[in-house]
Amino acid sequence: MDKSMALRRAFGKFATGVAVVTTTDGNDAPVGLTINSFTSVSLEPPLVLWSLVTRSPNLEVFRNASHFAINILASDQRAISDCFANPSEDRFAGIDWFRGLAGLPVIRNTIATFECRRTMIVEAGDHVVFFGAVEDCEQCDLEPLVFFAGQYGTARPGD
Repeated sequence: MDKSMALRRAFGKFATGVAVVTTTDGNDAPVGLTINSFTSVSLEPPLVLWSLVTRSPNLEVFRNASHFAINILASDQRAISDCFANPSEDRFAGIDWFRGLAGLPVIRNTIATFECRRTMIVEAGDHVVFFGAVEDCEQCDLEPLVFFAGQYGTARPGD
């Protein structure tokens, strides 16, 4: 196994939550994609970050967007993750969503949503890191969808 593949497999040993990041394009059309690169940064001020590979066809949309939403998926939302992870003409078809702050597409029934104003973009290797100031958030007590070693799973408090 080459070093790149070994590194990818090692990175995959860190269990992460699964989220869909959303925004709108220049025509106010919703845009979204599945990520597992989300993390909180700061409580004061409230900041988060996520990253996107530089070869993504959605990179310029997110670079030009003033806001984005992070929708943290529940364990029963694997189909939503799959939908936003694969190329599609309309990833929002059949998805229950509404317009939030700044017209952001927000997915319903997730375990948490963070509506953010983009504050900074940092080039980092083959990814671009997006920082955002949290302007609103919602959460509920559902089990999360997690990703580990290339597979979906779930986690229960106290497991």
